Amino acid sequence: MANDYLASIRNAAASVAKYIEDAASMEVVTKYVEIGDSASSDFNQAKPVARTIVKLDADSESIFPMRKNKDGVLEVDLGLFEIHQQNVATAIDYRARILNALVTPILSRERSGSGEK
Repeated sequence: MANDYLASIRNAAASVAKYIEDAASMEVVTKYVEIGDSASSDFNQAKPVARTIVKLDADSESIFPMRKNKDGVLEVDLGLFEIHQQNVATAIDYRARILNALVTPILSRERSGSGEK
């Protein structure tokens, strides 16, 4: 039974390592699709309007929607920007919860002193 538990911990650790490798860079892209007179839209034709890349080392890159106002000055499209920021916040929160769920059992086992020596 202890061997099964240790195997489970090892598998969880491998999952965490793989997830961390995959999560080293997170990309959030917000797209739009034009709605016409017909009720259906082709989601395969969605076009990006904003993108954010967040890396675990805290480097990030954001590209967000801007348009020229009547005077020709670029302004952020606040509606699209807010939607994109909500998408980014949701993705960051989800990644944090998943990492916590993967790491907690390993840390609990180590803190209890029953980790393999």
